Amino acid sequence: MNMRFLLTFVWVARLGSFRLTAEKLSSTQAAISSRISVLESELGVQLFQRDSRGVSLTREGHNVLSYAEEMLATQQRLLQSLGKADTYSGRLRIGVMDTVIHSWLSELINALSQDYPLVEVELTADTALNLSEQLLKGQLDLIFQTDLLRADGVRNVHLASYPLSWVVAKGTALDRPYEGLGDLCQERLLTFSRLSRPHQDVLNYLHQQGISAPRISCINSVAAIIKLVADGFGIGVLPPVLVSRELQSAAMIALPIKPAPGFAVYVSWRAGAGLELNEAVVNLARSVVAEYQRTASPGHFVLPDAPG
Repeated sequence: MNMRFLLTFVWVARLGSFRLTAEKLSSTQAAISSRISVLESELGVQLFQRDSRGVSLTREGHNVLSYAEEMLATQQRLLQSLGKADTYSGRLRIGVMDTVIHSWLSELINALSQDYPLVEVELTADTALNLSEQLLKGQLDLIFQTDLLRADGVRNVHLASYPLSWVVAKGTALDRPYEGLGDLCQERLLTFSRLSRPHQDVLNYLHQQGISAPRISCINSVAAIIKLVADGFGIGVLPPVLVSRELQSAAMIALPIKPAPGFAVYVSWRAGAGLELNEAVVNLARSVVAEYQRTASPGHFVLPDAPG
């Protein structure tokens, strides 16, 4: 029995779509359909029901799925015993939020290129909400974002936390003494997109401090926030690690006012047989993040406490 056909079957079962499976496996819908037809002929059963909404497993298909996943897992254990488990290839679809792009994404991509040169990385930059939806629909394999996902077949790891600061450009009208948070919030605040967790957390924090109608401009681009802060358009509500060079050169300053709570970044991915590359990339990301933390200014980038 062709193991590649079994892997194809498992992916169709997971994604419920020949089209998405073809995209995932860098193939065509015709090839995917042919593999399933051959597998059905070999087994003598119908594996999927097909209708206008997509495909779903038959009763026999559900039974075959558990065996197929077990066979793929056994194959992976065999490769590990022979020292060949790390020769990954194929396409890996990674989703990233803007904060990750502007901190340690380049280091991760460099590490991926060195450790897994046969893997083709496809990057999608979007909001955490959209990335989560794409992962659950099977359009992405692994995402870095701010939400803990609770869904069958999805695992999460807390990678790091990003504290926030109130940041202004040196020498602008906003670079002045402030009596407190209320005085600061008379100015325009620049922060993340409206539906993002960081934006909601900042808004909740201000409401808790008795500030019910702050002047907040929501921007879905970290680069745009940094540029607008540099031009004196407003006060940035930003992780200082994203403007470390500006802070070190004194082009920007962090105001000495208690900041809003920071936010966590998680890696979320699909787990299971045939998805060992995802696990390998998660481990690589943890190493990259740990190294990045060692180069960041103290308190600007925080790793989670070790378990136990």
